[in-house]
Amino acid sequence: MTAPDHHADHLGADRLSAPGGEPVLVVDAARWSRPKVPIQAVVIGVDREGDLPAVVADDFDLLLTLAHDAPRPWVPLDGRDVEGQVERLTSAVRANPLAATIGAQLLRLTARMPLADALTAESLAYSALLGGAEFAHWRETALIDDGPPTPAEPVTIERDGNRLMLTLNDPANHNAMTAAMRDGLYEALANALDDPSVPDVLLKGAGKCFSTGGDLSEFGSARDLAEAHLVRTLHSCARALDALGDRGTVRLHGACVGSGIEVAAAAHHRIAASDAWFQLPEIGMGLIPGAGGTATVARAIGRHRTMWMLLSGKRVGATQALDWGLVHKIERES
Repeated sequence: MTAPDHHADHLGADRLSAPGGEPVLVVDAARWSRPKVPIQAVVIGVDREGDLPAVVADDFDLLLTLAHDAPRPWVPLDGRDVEGQVERLTSAVRANPLAATIGAQLLRLTARMPLADALTAESLAYSALLGGAEFAHWRETALIDDGPPTPAEPVTIERDGNRLMLTLNDPANHNAMTAAMRDGLYEALANALDDPSVPDVLLKGAGKCFSTGGDLSEFGSARDLAEAHLVRTLHSCARALDALGDRGTVRLHGACVGSGIEVAAAAHHRIAASDAWFQLPEIGMGLIPGAGGTATVARAIGRHRTMWMLLSGKRVGATQALDWGLVHKIERES
């Protein structure tokens, strides 16, 4: 929906929501301000002139511009197909309006929260969407196989002096984050936090990529969503990795999808290979990130650019990730 530039009343606010039928609002970034009446629609502000007008970033969920090399919070558009790009983003909202609007609300809510609180809020919203119709529809239509068996040791641990090297060790399954891998990684990180020798920790992935994210065969398998929330927050690898502070480093290569970047983004040192790419595909599944991405990725690149990743589902390459702050360094091949 392209919006006229006026403020919403309460009845209009009801309409500007997923239940009300208008889950997305496209506005002129230079002219629009958020109404006092709360609205739930995803608000996309567009700067079609490339002028980077002075705006109140909090008024918008996503700010798009034709300006090249635009600073945060703006997301630069490709000038060849502006309307097509905007339409694809609005279509993503309309395809899964509950997930999209809840994702936008969550990014707003948690932007100024401590990380631990933001992770808890994300997990609550994620559990709610796991019980929703949009995810159920994805489950019914998705083609998912069981994949190869999980190795006995999905996370390996090596020590060299005062350095621990943790490796996601399921290359046959692209290091998909199974519950067993998550629990193994959390245990290794928790042990490092409790280790009186205070070791440095390096996290990497075996094989062709760091991780393609959550194992699809396990999605939706939890029968008790309340308990799943408690386990998810109790064994939060993102929280543990963040707690390591400057002692924690991740090396990212190949595909880093979903939890494969959500957890890694919590590390205080993030190093990417030149072939690394990053993606948040959850909205298309009727979900939001569930391994910490609305908190960790948003803290790295800002909530507007995180919202763009969620709605577009596009891959972000290593160079763009470095420019945006998702990684701190690219290791070039020698």
